[in-house]
Amino acid sequence: MRYGRSDDEWDTLAEEGRRFLVEQAELKRMTTYTEFNATIARRTGLRAFDFDAESERAALGDLLGQIAEGSFRETGGLLISALVQYLSSNDAGTGFYALARAKGLPVPGNAADRQLFWAGHVGALHKHYARPVARRHSV
Repeated sequence: MRYGRSDDEWDTLAEEGRRFLVEQAELKRMTTYTEFNATIARRTGLRAFDFDAESERAALGDLLGQIAEGSFRETGGLLISALVQYLSSNDAGTGFYALARAKGLPVPGNAADRQLFWAGHVGALHKHYARPVARRHSV
């Protein structure tokens, strides 16, 4: 059990969460914690995380960390959780920066440079997952 959820539920949320983040990256989009939460709940039929409870916010952060860890090699050392931002802010959550540091990535110390690091990460994820553009043949 993790955060009151069975291992099967947790695995289902992680799989669907990863699938949703890859879709967002392919579309060169980002998402919010709110949209991510609502989407994985709707797609899985499992209860959404309750943001009013600190333990539930922590659970969602751990889920995103697991998803990012699981795709770290596939992305060439990028953290797909960078695509999730706060609803009213143009920045990643503290968990993104903590995981980036834990993975040995060069997270800057000041806020402005940290935000540039995050934005670069987002751009690199969009590029990594970009779908090939169909070529038109002229006649």
